[in-house]
Amino acid sequence: MVIVTPALADANNGNWRTAQRWASMLRGRCDVRLAAAWHRGDESVMIALHARRSAASVDAWRARYPARPLIVVLTGTDLYRDIATDAAARHSLDIADLLVTLNTLGPRSLPQALQPRCRVVLQSCPSRVRLAAPARYLRALMIGHLRDEKAPDVLFDAVRELAARRDIRIDHIGRALDAELGEAARSLTAHCPGYRWLGGLSHDATRRHLQRASVLVHPSRMEGGAHTVIEAVRTGVPVLASHIDGNVGLLGEDYDGYCAPGDAHALAGLIERARDDADWLAHLARQCDAKAGLFSAEHEQSSLHALIDECLASFGACPTVPPST
Repeated sequence: MVIVTPALADANNGNWRTAQRWASMLRGRCDVRLAAAWHRGDESVMIALHARRSAASVDAWRARYPARPLIVVLTGTDLYRDIATDAAARHSLDIADLLVTLNTLGPRSLPQALQPRCRVVLQSCPSRVRLAAPARYLRALMIGHLRDEKAPDVLFDAVRELAARRDIRIDHIGRALDAELGEAARSLTAHCPGYRWLGGLSHDATRRHLQRASVLVHPSRMEGGAHTVIEAVRTGVPVLASHIDGNVGLLGEDYDGYCAPGDAHALAGLIERARDDADWLAHLARQCDAKAGLFSAEHEQSSLHALIDECLASFGACPTVPPST
């Protein structure tokens, strides 16, 4: 099997970690190779992450192996932008045997004709023990590289609105993929004592910061299924998130920590309430804890093996039973 992911280890992003984790989960039943692109090879199955960015590999696979299974995993930019505007992304969907979304609401964003071919695989991460958050102030944390999709500008505006609150501190982790957003983060750090841009950190260092956070702030404009949200849930940290399918498809329609996407004033209000209303913050933590089992490795591995079995069976191959763990 080959898993194609345009982002490899040096990207330090969710797509790379998904590919790496899936390879590990599948190596008990088959040989797995990770590649940034596919040109030729003799694998039996391809899983391609990102319909647009992996489009050339998807097309090459289908041309060379019209009778071998092809699974395309849709990222947030695929689902909520590219398939509406990019012909190569749409072509990847058309020629795939199965499509995968990483949140439960993802399939409804696909054309109706493609929805029967779509499956959901919720990602996982190891749980971590939550460490004591500061009592004297709220420690809010945003995790996400600085680019438009992650809506750092919305956070910046919320930070300015909260500038008078000395009992609210906001840390921001992520590399500046957009130079203007990076400059804005540097300026805000210099002029607003309650905000710190920490730049890009290792995954382990980021999770240590998350363990000490009072709340995760996640105002993205589009998400396929943010690993950061999953890590917060598995760490027992409540989430303040934009009400978009990629977040609601993880946390549920009944979750009480949403604000409208792009609404900095509403986000600031949620952050203030998290500081001022301890009972409400504890309620959010309980809601997140109720979802934690959905993001276990066992749940993800079961969904992944079922996906491979279905694909192989449809091509007349005999599914193999993975070793018990």
